[in-house]
Amino acid sequence: MTEGHPALHRPLAVLLLLGAGVFSLPLSALYLDGRDTENYVLPAAFVAMAVIGAIIGSVLPGVAGKHASVSKGRWVGALIGMGMVVLGTVVFFLLLNGFDGA
Repeated sequence: MTEGHPALHRPLAVLLLLGAGVFSLPLSALYLDGRDTENYVLPAAFVAMAVIGAIIGSVLPGVAGKHASVSKGRWVGALIGMGMVVLGTVVFFLLLNGFDGA
C-alpha cells in the first residue's frame, strides 16, 4: 500500500485519523474517568492520537508529500493525529451539549 498511489495517502490518513479522533476522547474517558485519574483523560487522548498518527504516517508515508520519507510521514501523521483529536473533541462536545454549550 505504501508504494501505491501516494496522492490517496493523505485523504485516507485524514479519514482514518478523524474517525479515531472522534472516539479517542470517549475511550480515554472510559479507562481514565476515576477520582484520581480524571485529569489525564485529555492528555491520554492526545498521546494516543499522536502514536496512532505516527503509525498511520509510517504505513502511508505519502501523507507528508509525494516523495516523503517514512520518518517525515511519521511526524506529519502524528501532527495530523493531534489536530484530529482537537477536531474530535469539538465534535464530541457539540454532540454531547449542542450549540448552546454546557
